[in-house]
Formats: sequence, C-alpha cells, structure tokens
Amino acid sequence: MATSTHMHSSHDTHSTTAGGGWSTRRIATTALFCALSLILSFVEVPIFPPAPWLMYDPSCVAALVAGLAFGPVTGTLVVVLSWLLHLIFQFSPWGVLMAVIANVALVVPCALVWRRNRTGRGLLAGMVLGGVVSLALCIVCNIVVTPLYTAVSTEAVIGMIVPILVPFNLMKIVLNCVLCALVMKPMAKVLVQD
Repeated sequence: MATSTHMHSSHDTHSTTAGGGWSTRRIATTALFCALSLILSFVEVPIFPPAPWLMYDPSCVAALVAGLAFGPVTGTLVVVLSWLLHLIFQFSPWGVLMAVIANVALVVPCALVWRRNRTGRGLLAGMVLGGVVSLALCIVCNIVVTPLYTAVSTEAVIGMIVPILVPFNLMKIVLNCVLCALVMKPMAKVLVQD
C-alpha cells in the first residue's frame, strides 16, 4: 500500500520521546483524534431499513486511523476517552459500554496486524480479523447487555441475531473499514508534517 511507509515513519519519529514517554506531538494528535471521534459519535445515520432504530456513527473511523498511525494503545485510548466524554452530553452507559467494546475489538486486532505487515494485504487482513472479533463481541454484548436496560428478553435478542444484529453490525464494520482506508492516505500526509 502506498501509504505504509508514511504511516511507519510517523509512528517511529513522533510517537515517543527518547526516554520512551509520549511526545507532546503525540499527546496533541491523540487529543485531536479523541475530539474528532467524539464529534463523529453524535453523527447517527440509519443504515439498515429493517431496523431503523439502530444507528451507525463513524466515530470508530477516527480510532482506526489513530490505531494504524500510532498503535493499538492510542487507538484504544481514542475509543475509550471519546465515548467517556460522550456520556457527559448523552448519558447512556449501556450504549457507551457496547460501543467501546465493539470499537476496541475492531481497532486493536487491525492495528496489531498492521504493525507486523504494513502492506495493503496486511491492512485487509487486520480489518478482516478485527471485523470478525468485533462482530462476535457485538452479538455477545447484545445478548447479555440489551435485556439489562430494555424490555427485550434474551430470547427475543437471540431471535434477532440472524435477521438484524449480524447484518447491521457487519454493515457498520464494513463502513468503518472502507472509510478508514479512504482517509488513511491524506491522514498519513498530515501526520508526517512537522
């Protein structure tokens, strides 16, 4: 992939200080990614007509780009901090918990694979692995968590797995990965600027 060298250079030169701590640039960049992810968490779009109450938000795209640029720890921080801040404006702890689990499950495997194989094939493999992990955890979280804060029973949630939960969450994951791939090249150019 054409951007792999740039993203690698960004990680090497700007991620830490000589003593191993975070540089001012990395802290500032992570804060910007958190702010972007927070803003995007309020952009809610219905993408699955059979279940119009389920909304897609592109907040994970910012975390994915951050994870690929600076590693899985940064990607995880962007997810967790942005969604904790989301609670201040829209108090929905159960929804936030499920969003954090789903997004971290996508970002971390993707960033780990990308770290070992900075090619187009490595990026695709990371996104597929992250997508599978995220999809599985989305289903488990819905089965366990949804009955805790809604009137929907566990049996009803299980009945929604195939017709609603799998296709909706799969669409979310694909959208996040495609959008991330589209913005990686311009983001890489920004991240390597001094």
